[in-house]
Amino acid sequence: MKGFWYAFLEKMTRICGSWLFVVVSKTIAVGYFLFSKNTKESRRFYGLLYPHKSRFQHTLCTFRQYQNFTTIHYDRFLASKGMKTTFVSDGWEKLEAVVQEKGAILLMSHLGNWEIAAQLLQQQEDTLKLLLYMGVKEKEGVEGLQKEQLQESGVKIIGAPRDGGSPFDAVEGIRLLQDGGLISMTGDIVWREDQRSLEVDFLGGKARVPEAPYIFAMVSGAPIFCFYSFRTGKNSYQFSLADPLYIHCEERAERRVMIQKTAQHYADLLEEQLRAHPLEWYHFDRFVQ
Repeated sequence: MKGFWYAFLEKMTRICGSWLFVVVSKTIAVGYFLFSKNTKESRRFYGLLYPHKSRFQHTLCTFRQYQNFTTIHYDRFLASKGMKTTFVSDGWEKLEAVVQEKGAILLMSHLGNWEIAAQLLQQQEDTLKLLLYMGVKEKEGVEGLQKEQLQESGVKIIGAPRDGGSPFDAVEGIRLLQDGGLISMTGDIVWREDQRSLEVDFLGGKARVPEAPYIFAMVSGAPIFCFYSFRTGKNSYQFSLADPLYIHCEERAERRVMIQKTAQHYADLLEEQLRAHPLEWYHFDRFVQ
Protein backbone atom coordinates (compact mmCIF):
# COMPACT_ATOMS: atom_id res chain seq x y z
CA MET A 1 0.00 0.00 0.00
CA LYS A 2 1.27 3.46 -0.84
CA GLY A 3 1.57 6.07 1.86
CA PHE A 4 -1.48 8.15 0.80
CA TRP A 5 -3.83 5.16 0.57
CA TYR A 6 -2.52 3.71 3.80
CA ALA A 7 -3.23 6.98 5.62
CA PHE A 8 -6.67 7.10 4.00
CA LEU A 9 -7.40 3.54 5.14
CA GLU A 10 -6.37 4.41 8.69
CA LYS A 11 -8.72 7.41 8.69
CA MET A 12 -11.67 5.39 7.38
CA THR A 13 -10.97 2.60 9.87
CA ARG A 14 -11.19 5.07 12.75
CA ILE A 15 -14.69 5.87 11.52
CA CYS A 16 -15.92 2.39 10.55
CA GLY A 17 -14.02 0.13 12.94
CA SER A 18 -10.95 -2.09 12.83
CA TRP A 19 -12.77 -4.76 10.78
CA LEU A 20 -12.37 -2.49 7.74
CA PHE A 21 -8.60 -2.44 8.09
CA VAL A 22 -8.47 -6.24 8.32
CA VAL A 23 -10.72 -6.80 5.30
CA VAL A 24 -9.01 -4.24 3.06
CA SER A 25 -5.45 -5.22 3.99
CA LYS A 26 -6.11 -8.91 3.48
CA THR A 27 -7.79 -8.19 0.15
CA ILE A 28 -4.76 -6.17 -0.96
CA ALA A 29 -2.54 -9.08 0.14
CA VAL A 30 -4.55 -11.40 -2.12
CA GLY A 31 -3.89 -9.01 -4.99
CA TYR A 32 -0.16 -9.08 -4.31
CA PHE A 33 -0.26 -12.87 -4.06
CA LEU A 34 -1.97 -13.14 -7.44
CA PHE A 35 -0.04 -10.51 -9.39
CA SER A 36 3.27 -9.75 -7.69
CA LYS A 37 6.42 -11.03 -9.38
CA ASN A 38 7.75 -11.88 -5.91
CA THR A 39 5.15 -14.62 -5.44
CA LYS A 40 7.21 -16.96 -7.60
CA GLU A 41 10.25 -16.34 -5.41
CA SER A 42 8.28 -17.13 -2.24
CA ARG A 43 7.10 -20.42 -3.76
CA ARG A 44 10.70 -21.23 -4.61
CA PHE A 45 11.78 -20.38 -1.07
CA TYR A 46 9.18 -22.67 0.51
CA GLY A 47 10.23 -25.34 -1.95
CA LEU A 48 13.73 -25.16 -0.45
CA LEU A 49 12.34 -25.15 3.08
CA TYR A 50 9.96 -28.06 2.40
CA PRO A 51 11.52 -30.07 -0.45
CA HIS A 52 9.31 -33.08 0.17
CA LYS A 53 6.03 -31.17 0.04
CA SER A 54 3.97 -30.59 -3.09
CA ARG A 55 3.91 -27.44 -5.23
CA PHE A 56 0.36 -26.81 -3.98
CA GLN A 57 1.61 -26.80 -0.38
CA HIS A 58 4.40 -24.39 -1.32
CA THR A 59 1.78 -22.12 -2.88
CA LEU A 60 -0.42 -22.38 0.21
CA CYS A 61 2.53 -21.38 2.41
CA THR A 62 3.10 -18.37 0.16
CA PHE A 63 -0.56 -17.34 0.41
CA ARG A 64 -0.44 -17.57 4.21
CA GLN A 65 2.85 -15.65 4.24
CA TYR A 66 1.23 -12.75 2.36
CA GLN A 67 -1.81 -12.83 4.64
CA ASN A 68 0.31 -12.88 7.80
CA PHE A 69 2.27 -9.89 6.59
CA THR A 70 -0.88 -7.75 6.99
CA THR A 71 -0.72 -8.24 10.77
CA ILE A 72 2.33 -5.96 10.91
CA HIS A 73 0.24 -3.08 9.54
CA TYR A 74 -2.78 -4.02 11.65
CA ASP A 75 -0.85 -4.10 14.92
CA ARG A 76 0.81 -0.79 14.03
CA PHE A 77 -2.68 0.68 13.55
CA LEU A 78 -3.89 -0.71 16.88
CA ALA A 79 -0.86 0.77 18.63
CA SER A 80 -1.52 4.15 17.02
CA LYS A 81 -5.05 4.02 18.50
CA GLY A 82 -3.57 3.59 21.97
CA MET A 83 -3.98 -0.17 22.32
CA LYS A 84 -1.16 -1.49 24.47
CA THR A 85 1.15 -4.01 22.86
CA THR A 86 1.89 -6.90 25.20
CA PHE A 87 4.92 -9.15 25.06
CA VAL A 88 6.95 -11.75 26.87
CA SER A 89 10.69 -12.08 26.44
CA ASP A 90 13.09 -14.98 26.29
CA GLY A 91 16.68 -13.99 26.94
CA TRP A 92 16.13 -10.34 27.92
CA GLU A 93 18.38 -10.78 30.96
CA LYS A 94 21.29 -11.58 28.61
CA LEU A 95 20.95 -8.14 27.04
CA GLU A 96 20.56 -6.35 30.37
CA ALA A 97 23.79 -7.93 31.59
CA VAL A 98 25.87 -6.11 28.99
CA VAL A 99 23.90 -3.00 28.01
CA GLN A 100 25.09 0.26 29.59
CA GLU A 101 28.47 -1.37 30.14
CA LYS A 102 29.72 -1.85 26.60
CA GLY A 103 26.62 -1.62 24.42
CA ALA A 104 25.34 -4.30 22.07
CA ILE A 105 24.43 -4.94 18.46
CA LEU A 106 20.95 -6.28 17.74
CA LEU A 107 21.04 -8.30 14.55
CA MET A 108 17.48 -8.33 13.23
CA SER A 109 16.05 -10.30 10.35
CA HIS A 110 12.96 -10.18 8.17
CA LEU A 111 11.50 -12.98 10.25
CA GLY A 112 8.77 -11.74 12.55
CA ASN A 113 7.99 -8.09 13.30
CA TRP A 114 11.25 -6.22 13.95
CA GLU A 115 9.44 -2.85 13.87
CA ILE A 116 7.31 -3.52 16.93
CA ALA A 117 10.38 -4.95 18.63
CA ALA A 118 12.26 -1.66 18.18
CA GLN A 119 9.37 0.34 19.61
CA LEU A 120 8.96 -1.91 22.64
CA LEU A 121 12.69 -1.95 23.32
CA GLN A 122 12.57 1.81 23.60
CA GLN A 123 9.55 1.62 25.93
CA GLN A 124 11.12 -1.13 28.04
CA GLU A 125 14.07 1.04 28.99
CA ASP A 126 13.41 4.79 29.10
CA THR A 127 17.12 5.57 29.28
CA LEU A 128 18.05 3.18 26.49
CA LYS A 129 19.95 4.73 23.59
CA LEU A 130 18.80 2.92 20.46
CA LEU A 131 19.99 3.54 16.91
CA LEU A 132 18.62 1.76 13.86
CA TYR A 133 20.44 1.44 10.56
CA MET A 134 17.79 1.03 7.87
CA GLY A 135 17.89 0.83 4.10
CA VAL A 136 16.40 3.69 2.11
CA LYS A 137 14.22 3.10 -0.94
CA GLU A 138 13.48 5.63 -3.66
CA LYS A 139 9.72 5.45 -3.10
CA GLU A 140 9.06 4.39 0.43
CA GLY A 141 5.29 4.76 0.83
CA VAL A 142 4.29 2.82 3.94
CA GLU A 143 7.94 2.33 4.86
CA GLY A 144 8.26 6.10 5.21
CA LEU A 145 5.34 6.19 7.64
CA GLN A 146 6.90 3.28 9.48
CA LYS A 147 10.14 5.20 10.00
CA GLU A 148 8.27 8.33 11.11
CA GLN A 149 6.44 6.38 13.80
CA LEU A 150 9.64 4.78 15.00
CA GLN A 151 11.30 8.18 15.30
CA GLU A 152 8.29 9.55 17.18
CA SER A 153 8.69 6.72 19.71
CA GLY A 154 12.23 7.91 20.43
CA VAL A 155 14.22 5.60 18.15
CA LYS A 156 17.00 7.28 16.17
CA ILE A 157 17.33 6.13 12.57
CA ILE A 158 20.22 6.40 10.13
CA GLY A 159 19.22 5.71 6.55
CA ALA A 160 21.53 3.64 4.36
CA PRO A 161 20.92 4.73 0.75
CA ARG A 162 21.56 2.30 -2.09
CA ASP A 163 24.30 4.53 -3.49
CA GLY A 164 26.30 4.36 -0.24
CA GLY A 165 26.25 6.17 3.08
CA SER A 166 28.56 8.53 4.92
CA PRO A 167 31.54 7.15 6.90
CA PHE A 168 30.39 9.40 9.75
CA ASP A 169 27.30 7.18 10.08
CA ALA A 170 29.55 4.30 11.08
CA VAL A 171 31.49 6.48 13.52
CA GLU A 172 28.25 7.51 15.22
CA GLY A 173 27.28 3.88 15.71
CA ILE A 174 30.66 2.94 17.20
CA ARG A 175 30.48 5.89 19.61
CA LEU A 176 27.00 4.88 20.72
CA LEU A 177 28.20 1.36 21.44
CA GLN A 178 31.10 2.71 23.47
CA ASP A 179 28.58 4.77 25.48
CA GLY A 180 26.58 1.64 26.34
CA GLY A 181 23.86 2.04 23.73
CA LEU A 182 22.24 -0.38 21.30
CA ILE A 183 22.44 -0.34 17.55
CA SER A 184 20.16 -2.43 15.38
CA MET A 185 21.30 -3.68 11.99
CA THR A 186 19.73 -5.87 9.33
CA GLY A 187 21.34 -9.27 9.08
CA ASP A 188 19.70 -10.69 5.96
CA ILE A 189 19.61 -7.97 3.28
CA VAL A 190 22.48 -6.72 1.15
CA TRP A 191 21.36 -3.36 -0.21
CA ARG A 192 23.95 -2.77 -2.94
CA GLU A 193 25.97 -4.90 -5.32
CA ASP A 194 29.21 -3.27 -4.13
CA GLN A 195 28.34 -3.64 -0.44
CA ARG A 196 30.77 -5.77 1.56
CA SER A 197 29.10 -9.09 2.21
CA LEU A 198 29.70 -12.69 3.21
CA GLU A 199 28.45 -15.95 1.75
CA VAL A 200 26.85 -18.39 4.18
CA ASP A 201 25.20 -21.81 3.92
CA PHE A 202 21.42 -21.62 4.20
CA LEU A 203 18.66 -24.15 3.38
CA GLY A 204 21.06 -26.25 1.35
CA GLY A 205 22.14 -23.29 -0.79
CA LYS A 206 24.14 -20.09 -0.43
CA ALA A 207 22.99 -16.70 0.83
CA ARG A 208 24.69 -13.31 1.02
CA VAL A 209 24.60 -11.39 4.29
CA PRO A 210 26.07 -7.94 5.07
CA GLU A 211 29.49 -7.86 6.70
CA ALA A 212 28.96 -4.55 8.54
CA PRO A 213 27.47 -5.94 11.80
CA TYR A 214 30.48 -8.17 12.31
CA ILE A 215 32.93 -5.37 11.56
CA PHE A 216 31.14 -3.19 14.14
CA ALA A 217 31.37 -5.99 16.71
CA MET A 218 35.07 -6.54 16.05
CA VAL A 219 35.99 -2.85 16.21
CA SER A 220 33.87 -1.97 19.26
CA GLY A 221 34.17 -5.21 21.23
CA ALA A 222 30.37 -5.20 21.68
CA PRO A 223 28.45 -8.48 21.51
CA ILE A 224 25.97 -9.37 18.78
CA PHE A 225 22.49 -10.55 19.79
CA CYS A 226 20.37 -12.28 17.17
CA PHE A 227 16.96 -10.84 17.97
CA TYR A 228 13.50 -12.03 16.87
CA SER A 229 9.96 -10.88 17.61
CA PHE A 230 7.13 -13.31 16.83
CA ARG A 231 3.40 -12.64 16.97
CA THR A 232 1.48 -14.72 19.49
CA GLY A 233 -1.90 -13.02 19.12
CA LYS A 234 -3.64 -9.71 18.49
CA ASN A 235 -1.00 -7.07 19.22
CA SER A 236 0.85 -9.62 21.34
CA TYR A 237 4.45 -10.77 20.83
CA GLN A 238 7.25 -12.94 22.11
CA PHE A 239 10.83 -11.63 21.99
CA SER A 240 13.68 -14.05 21.64
CA LEU A 241 17.38 -13.22 22.08
CA ALA A 242 20.05 -15.82 21.44
CA ASP A 243 23.27 -16.00 23.42
CA PRO A 244 25.68 -13.13 22.67
CA LEU A 245 28.28 -13.56 19.94
CA TYR A 246 31.70 -11.95 20.38
CA ILE A 247 34.41 -11.42 17.80
CA HIS A 248 37.81 -11.29 19.47
CA CYS A 249 40.85 -11.55 17.23
CA GLU A 250 44.41 -11.45 18.57
CA GLU A 251 45.97 -11.80 15.14
CA ARG A 252 44.99 -9.98 11.96
CA ALA A 253 44.98 -13.28 10.07
CA GLU A 254 42.18 -14.54 12.36
CA ARG A 255 39.76 -11.73 11.56
CA ARG A 256 38.33 -13.09 8.33
CA VAL A 257 37.95 -16.57 9.83
CA MET A 258 36.17 -15.30 12.96
CA ILE A 259 33.86 -12.99 11.02
CA GLN A 260 32.91 -15.79 8.63
CA LYS A 261 32.32 -18.19 11.52
CA THR A 262 30.07 -15.69 13.33
CA ALA A 263 28.08 -14.93 10.17
CA GLN A 264 27.50 -18.65 9.64
CA HIS A 265 26.37 -18.96 13.27
CA TYR A 266 23.81 -16.21 12.58
CA ALA A 267 22.62 -18.06 9.46
CA ASP A 268 22.25 -21.30 11.42
CA LEU A 269 20.21 -19.54 14.12
CA LEU A 270 18.06 -17.86 11.46
CA GLU A 271 17.34 -21.20 9.80
CA GLU A 272 16.44 -22.72 13.17
CA GLN A 273 13.97 -19.91 13.93
CA LEU A 274 12.62 -20.03 10.38
CA ARG A 275 11.72 -23.69 10.73
CA ALA A 276 9.87 -22.87 13.96
CA HIS A 277 8.05 -19.84 12.44
CA PRO A 278 7.97 -20.46 8.66
CA LEU A 279 4.98 -18.27 7.86
CA GLU A 280 6.50 -15.15 9.46
CA TRP A 281 9.24 -14.92 6.84
CA TYR A 282 8.79 -11.45 5.30
CA HIS A 283 11.80 -11.39 3.00
CA PHE A 284 10.11 -11.30 -0.41
CA ASP A 285 13.19 -10.93 -2.62
CA ARG A 286 15.63 -13.74 -3.43
CA PHE A 287 17.75 -14.70 -0.46
CA VAL A 288 18.96 -18.22 -1.16
CA GLN A 289 20.85 -18.78 -4.41
